[in-house]
Amino acid sequence: MANIKNPQEIKQILAACKLTGEVLEKLQTLTKPGMSTLEVDVLAEKMIRDAGGRPAFKGYTTGPGDTPFPNTICASVNEELVHAIATKEKILKDGDIFTIDIGMQWPFKKGEPGYFTDTAITFVVGKSKPTAEIQKLLDVTRDSMYAGIAAAVPGNSVADIGKAVENYVKSQGKYGIVRDLVGHGVGHAVHEDPKIPNYYDPKLEKIKLKPGMVIAIEPMIALGTWKVKMADDGWTILMADDSMCAHFEHTIVITETGNIVATQRPSEKI
Repeated sequence: MANIKNPQEIKQILAACKLTGEVLEKLQTLTKPGMSTLEVDVLAEKMIRDAGGRPAFKGYTTGPGDTPFPNTICASVNEELVHAIATKEKILKDGDIFTIDIGMQWPFKKGEPGYFTDTAITFVVGKSKPTAEIQKLLDVTRDSMYAGIAAAVPGNSVADIGKAVENYVKSQGKYGIVRDLVGHGVGHAVHEDPKIPNYYDPKLEKIKLKPGMVIAIEPMIALGTWKVKMADDGWTILMADDSMCAHFEHTIVITETGNIVATQRPSEKI
C-alpha cells in the first residue's frame, strides 16, 4: 500500500528534495574529464553533509548478508545502467555518458526522523558534442520521465504512469525500456511501495494516485535490448548487450490538483 504523508512530512520532504536537486546540479557542473568517479562521489558526500543530511545510499543493503553499498552516488558510465560503484580507477573521459543517481536523508540530526529523496540525471562529460543517436537517447529518456510525471495526478493510477512513459518512448523509435528496475515510493525510506514500472501493467490500474503520495519516477532506456546483467561487484547493473543507456529520475509529490516535482534542479525547465 502507498504511504500517505501528512502536510508536515510533505513540507520536510520538499525541503530535502530541493537541497538534493541543488546538489545534483552542482555535481554535474563540477564533473570534468580526467576526474575519477570516486572524486565525484567524495564531492557529493561533502555537499550532502554540509547541507545537514546523510547519503541515503551509503551502507544500503537489499537484505541480510548483502554487501553494503559503499558510495554516496551511483556512478554509472556508458553501458552501465544503475548502481555502479564509484572508484578511483574509473576515470571519466570527454564524451562519456555519465549517470549520477543520488539520494539524501534530511535532516540528519538527533530527534529528527529525516526524510529520503531520490533523483538522477544522465549527461555527456566534457565538451564533446554527442552523436545524434546519443543525444536523442538522452532526450527521449528525459522526456519520457516528464511524460510519466504529467500522468501522475490524483485519480490516475500507477499504471497510467507506466503507460505514459512507454507510449512516449515507443513514439520516438526503437529503444529498450528496462523492465527489471522500476520507480517506487520514497520518503520514510529509500524504497517504499508502490512499485512504478516504466511500461503499462494492467494489474496496477487498481493502485490509484492520492494526494500525499511521494513517488520516484525513473525511466531507464537503452539503445539496444531492455535486458540487463549484473557485474562481478554485485552492485553494478549493465545492459546485457553493452548498449548505451540513460536514466533520469525525479521525486514528486502528488497534490490535490496535480503534482510537485520536488527534486527539480535550479536551472531545470519543466
